[in-house]
Amino acid sequence: MTDGILLIDKKEGETSYDVVRKIKRLSKIRKIGHAGTLDPFATGLLIILLGQGTKLSNFIMSGQKLYLATLRLGVETDTLDPTGQEIRTSPVPDISPEQIREKAREFIGDIEQTPPAFSAVKHKGVPAYKLARRGMAPELKRRRVSIFDIRILSVDLPDITMEVACSAGTYIRSLAADMAGELGPGGHLVSLRRLASGRFSVNNALCLGRILDRESVSFIRDNLIPLASAVPEMPEIEVVGSLADKIRFGYRPYWEELSDGLNATCRESIYVKLVSNKELVAIVKVNLSKGVGHGHVKIKRVFV
Repeated sequence: MTDGILLIDKKEGETSYDVVRKIKRLSKIRKIGHAGTLDPFATGLLIILLGQGTKLSNFIMSGQKLYLATLRLGVETDTLDPTGQEIRTSPVPDISPEQIREKAREFIGDIEQTPPAFSAVKHKGVPAYKLARRGMAPELKRRRVSIFDIRILSVDLPDITMEVACSAGTYIRSLAADMAGELGPGGHLVSLRRLASGRFSVNNALCLGRILDRESVSFIRDNLIPLASAVPEMPEIEVVGSLADKIRFGYRPYWEELSDGLNATCRESIYVKLVSNKELVAIVKVNLSKGVGHGHVKIKRVFV
């Protein structure tokens, strides 16, 4: 089995691509990617996509994220994290934990934030961090993200440690910098750890060093989460063998052929997994807003 996802607990100092490259070298699997980049200074859950698992990238990346972050007040850096150059320092006033919690609550909900200049967001086709390293200041568009919860875990000024639940695409560095600005002295993120992505937790992840020490492809395969289990929050339909084969060869099924097997309530447009004998056959988009029919089932990904 070479198709699926692998949960890795990334250590500080290595890039997400470093992890992909090392697993590719050991496993000899040609097609490997990851779902959601972690900055080199960050640690925690990195979901590695192997083989046909790369087709699941968008579905996995769209899940809710949970982070543990420590913000340091009084020192601002150009990267908004500890890898950058200090650009401003300010005295840190005596701020009470309740004042900090009150300010944090103002960021909960749908907010707009500007991605960091040192990020992979592209500006006119060029990653922003490449322009920033040349001394250029790309004007990045503000984006709308959702902050579901911010829990202040400890206050030991100038450091504030918090747990953040947020939508995909949220930059915790930007969130921390915006919070620090609202609190007065400014600041930067000194540590960041991804605790969860969707329903997957870092508690179930493997350290890359443990995999490399074993130098065993079988160890990777033994810990691989199969395709059918890689998006556990998505409703699924069991399809019979003959229909599964037809779909793999390009057939688009009628809704009537699928609806009896749906184990979840449909509301207008949703993504559904088609599974046969515990193997993922396809992901389809179902639209029930205008009734049923052939045109309301759209194949998004097929797995062979």
